[in-house]
Amino acid sequence: MKRIKRRYIGLLIDSDSVFTEREFLDAVWAAIARLYGEYGASQTGLAPISFDEANKVAILRTSLGTLQLVRAAIASITRITGKAATVHVTSISGTLKSLREKNVTNPQGHQKKA
Repeated sequence: MKRIKRRYIGLLIDSDSVFTEREFLDAVWAAIARLYGEYGASQTGLAPISFDEANKVAILRTSLGTLQLVRAAIASITRITGKAATVHVTSISGTLKSLREKNVTNPQGHQKKA
């Protein structure tokens, strides 16, 4: 059996509103289903890893083969629960450790220079 390679995606939610993890995930799944249908969504292996409501950052895991599909779907998000929002990919990594090292952020959500 072949091992599935995974990638971790660091995300920043840009909105004046605050969203729960469920609202955010519903928006991501809806965007994927809208672009690629149920079959395409099932191929992503998408899983939430962490969500910080206060800093508006999230980490998702997906399979390497569908990484570009997930990135395109995330870029297509313009509203979450009817409120204006955009989601930006801040970094992508093969391990959580290196993703978290890349995403060293200050309280305003901007990346610090290491």
